[in-house]
Amino acid sequence: MIHYENYYWGMNFIWWIIWVLLLFWIFAVPYNIPGQRNLKETPLDILKKRYASGKIDIKEFNEKKQILDQS
Repeated sequence: MIHYENYYWGMNFIWWIIWVLLLFWIFAVPYNIPGQRNLKETPLDILKKRYASGKIDIKEFNEKKQILDQS
């Protein structure tokens, strides 16, 4: 004879684990997951992007980088 009480308790236990893991993933996982949310850019990152896109030249890049390094 099969004891259904143990079978259902086991399934219930597995669902509790799944729910706990899901809640942990939603609330405890850091927000900066690659592909999910963007990291905050530092001023140096923005400066590098501007230089890479050609908006500023190397002279202006070095001047602004020196200012950032001083602060």
